[in-house]
Amino acid sequence: MASNIVVKGVNNWGRPNWLRVLPCASNYFCTSIYATKGKQFDITKGMDRSEMKGRTKQVFVSHASYPVSEGNILKKTTHRDGSIYKINYGILKLWHLTQRDETQLEPMMFSNPMNCFPDRDRCMVHSATAMMQIFSLKLEKASTNIGLVQLYGYIAVRDCHDSLLNYVFNRSRDDPVIVEQGSLIEMTGPKRGIAMVAPALVEFDMRIKKGKQEDDLQLIDGAMEYHDLVTPEYPFTHRINGDCGAVDITLALVRWAFEATIDVVISKVQCGFDLSLSSCVFLMNGLHEIQLFRGSVVESCGLRRYVIAVKKDTLMYLKFKVGQNSCKNDLDHHCSFKAKKHGHDYQQIMLELASISVKVTWSNLQRDRRWHVGGGDLQATHAQEIRIEGPCVVARVALY
Repeated sequence: MASNIVVKGVNNWGRPNWLRVLPCASNYFCTSIYATKGKQFDITKGMDRSEMKGRTKQVFVSHASYPVSEGNILKKTTHRDGSIYKINYGILKLWHLTQRDETQLEPMMFSNPMNCFPDRDRCMVHSATAMMQIFSLKLEKASTNIGLVQLYGYIAVRDCHDSLLNYVFNRSRDDPVIVEQGSLIEMTGPKRGIAMVAPALVEFDMRIKKGKQEDDLQLIDGAMEYHDLVTPEYPFTHRINGDCGAVDITLALVRWAFEATIDVVISKVQCGFDLSLSSCVFLMNGLHEIQLFRGSVVESCGLRRYVIAVKKDTLMYLKFKVGQNSCKNDLDHHCSFKAKKHGHDYQQIMLELASISVKVTWSNLQRDRRWHVGGGDLQATHAQEIRIEGPCVVARVALY
């Protein structure tokens, strides 16, 4: 794939004049994969190139070519004819698919818990959990002769925490996203980390907007199930085939992961500049780059929050590429954060053009006592009691 991220014109999103101007209501975040075979870049903590000399660490980014296979769409899970709402058998019954609300759980729920033992930094009560990371969505094909198509609808994940919809993509018919075949689809989530300590359900209903609503085409429709025991711990692609096209979803199971919530604030803007932000995270088969944001910054603003899964005991790298039309070479700036159970990390990058502040909030996805699906129909308790003995104390701690 192209190593240059900031390129004017029609890009992989399929949207003409794609460079966004911030701040605006349509600013976005996404988790789409942009890795390059054999590509190297220098990693530092908030230093520019003049400060990097002799203090850098080379990191190899894994190949971005992931195995592609056809997704297994569950039978009788279509939305348009109402079949999915009539399911009354098997594990699908436990998801309560008639509940159409968005997940009520927020990110960062355990960033500052009160029940850590012996303290937050040495906490033995909370631990890493299995999480799903969705890297990208791509319009593989569409049965229309029009170069650019308008997509709307949703892709969401239901997990064991509340079984409600955690949207990865969610667009109304009045606000479709414009893409072309073979291009990435702009994502709008997830709202919080996706748990995979039990099966997770990916539910989708996406359509192609035509002139009138009755003329709209069904792109994909149905649901697929992913289980933590069989989902690969490396990125792979499932092709979701539909009546009028196909969508590729790239995802992975991240075992023993923490939830990272990233907030970026840009201040003291001297003049407009182009910004590309990406994150590199370690998985089972290497380091993978995730494109987070590309756009044009013209005044002080905050980028939209996004949430990703970071494997325990690994570093998450953030790479900022800054450029201007008058400059031939873009400048790269880097910072790194080590995954942890709780708390916050801050770093600041001082540029001639602006100041960039980064806040990463860490949390785990454990519920205090039990997880449930469908209002309590499927429950499990993960508890283990350990005995801690010391010269002055004997304590019993229940681990959930």
